[in-house]
Amino acid sequence: MTAVVALAGVSVTEQGNTILGPLDLALRAGRHTVVLGPNGAGKTTLLRVLAGYRFPTTGTVELFGERLGRTDVRALRRHIGVVSTGIAHLVVQRSRVRDLVAAAVLGATRPVPAGGASADRVEAALAEVGAAHLADRRGDTLSQGEWQRVLIARALVVEPALLLLDEPFAGLDVGGREDLLADLDRLMTGDGPTVVLITHHLEEIPSGTVDALLLRDARVQAHGPVTEVLTDDHLSATFGTPLTIDRRGGRLTARRP
Repeated sequence: MTAVVALAGVSVTEQGNTILGPLDLALRAGRHTVVLGPNGAGKTTLLRVLAGYRFPTTGTVELFGERLGRTDVRALRRHIGVVSTGIAHLVVQRSRVRDLVAAAVLGATRPVPAGGASADRVEAALAEVGAAHLADRRGDTLSQGEWQRVLIARALVVEPALLLLDEPFAGLDVGGREDLLADLDRLMTGDGPTVVLITHHLEEIPSGTVDALLLRDARVQAHGPVTEVLTDDHLSATFGTPLTIDRRGGRLTARRP
């Protein structure tokens, strides 16, 4: 199976402090992965490395078989969709949703009228996350859950091979979370991009997730199939507290024993 991303001996340091790694990691095409860990574990730094926006201090990063530093990273980024609270505020909301999604084709945060082939891509991206009915709404009239789906549609409209979601459920109520989970489940069962999801909560893991990656103190604690990694022992060690994992109907929750 093709490696979408391959990291070898990667570490990231800031002011003499290691904030990620060293780690080796391969993410395979079609194997959707959830990344979990306590605050400060290195999750967001890892996402920035995977997105090609953060070069490692040591080690090598290969995206789609191309090594960072030996190729035009801007060309690689065209194959990567990113949804993160760190960049969501840059998107102008006081415009029609369809124009905001169309803008993403050009890498813009301000509205661009959709036309021709881009119009078809916009409609397809909105439909993929259950947001087709929002196309003519203004972004600033949407609920938080609706807006999150629009941001994911912006990421999908570029037809990425890799989709990186950084805490996409932040700020959502229970209904909004469940709606977004259903959208992600549909996305993961199709022929769309390989998804990497960063979250703090087990109940936010879509059922289509295949692998799990646990980070603690900037290092990988465990990586592999969800059924082998998301266990009482692994999660207790990762979060530094005793945890019992419950599985019901394909969904996970954590509690103190």
